[in-house]
Amino acid sequence: MTQPGPPARCPVGPTGDPGWLLTRHADVVAAASDPVTFSSAVSRHLQVPNGLDGEEHARFRPLVDSFFAADRMAALEPLLRPVAAAAVAALPVGVPVDAVEDLGRPYAVRATCTWLGWPDALEPTLLAWMAENHAATASGDPGRTAAVAARFDEIIRSLTEPRRAAGDDAPDDVTSELVRARVEGRALTDEEVVSVLRNWTAGDISSVALCAGVVVRHLAARPEVQRHLRTHRDDAAALDRAVDELLRIEDPFLFNRRVATRDTTIGGARIAAGERVLLAWPSANRDPDRFGDPDAFRPDENAPHNLVYGTGPHVCPGRPLAALELRVVLEELLDATARVEQAPTPDDLECVVLHP
Repeated sequence: MTQPGPPARCPVGPTGDPGWLLTRHADVVAAASDPVTFSSAVSRHLQVPNGLDGEEHARFRPLVDSFFAADRMAALEPLLRPVAAAAVAALPVGVPVDAVEDLGRPYAVRATCTWLGWPDALEPTLLAWMAENHAATASGDPGRTAAVAARFDEIIRSLTEPRRAAGDDAPDDVTSELVRARVEGRALTDEEVVSVLRNWTAGDISSVALCAGVVVRHLAARPEVQRHLRTHRDDAAALDRAVDELLRIEDPFLFNRRVATRDTTIGGARIAAGERVLLAWPSANRDPDRFGDPDAFRPDENAPHNLVYGTGPHVCPGRPLAALELRVVLEELLDATARVEQAPTPDDLECVVLHP
């Protein structure tokens, strides 16, 4: 875990280009809240809406946000519950299970397919892609990473192109709705549709899987947390805050990139126009100047300052969906178990033992 400290000169990306790493809570919030100075347009690939700035971002953000409205999440919850229950029921009891591999990834894929209207038959393809994407990222090979990304776009297009061709006869699901969506009176291009779905899936499936692993591990490792969660099993808002707090303590989202549009100063560091900036969410979320003891479990007290889903105009639009998916699978896990314990061997860092 990177410890909080002053902004430091650091390499950004595989080319070794210079950049700045912001680790303090105040500095990260300041940069994330100033899109004029710190642009999100950092990729050569189209990224809707998170890679857009200003008016262009404002054009797309209401459309994207509409898919995560409260009424839509409420309608989705009863569809997610049997998915979560089945994922939990598939886990063996009394022996170590990997919280990410055995629960997080299968559940995240099935939940995403349920939300988007994708066929169950696609699940093995998505799980295989997740494994290859993880391996490609770990390899540090840009060519391999690019090939994996291109493969995911192919998967998306295999779902969007038939829907666009079918027109009004396309399935009545979220993917078809996005294909038919319009921004300021015009239809989205194929590239824009693929970009949105890539953001919703390629990143979110892995993120939800990792988040589920974090929550389950803390459930097992911290008896006071498990007592809190079981006591508040029927309080959805309290569980949401508790999950967010566990993700603050062990934030799986490493950083977001920005680029300075003009010379500026932040945290005492002088940053020149064109220089890259990394917003280090885990360090900011463990900044003792903001949170005191970063390991203390204080969901109510820390909620206003939690940066798990970012902050500012580019705050994660999919937060309502991710929070719902995580709460539902947590509820099903609590209902199916009397207790959850750490695996007996210290090498099994990802593993827990479920007891009915």
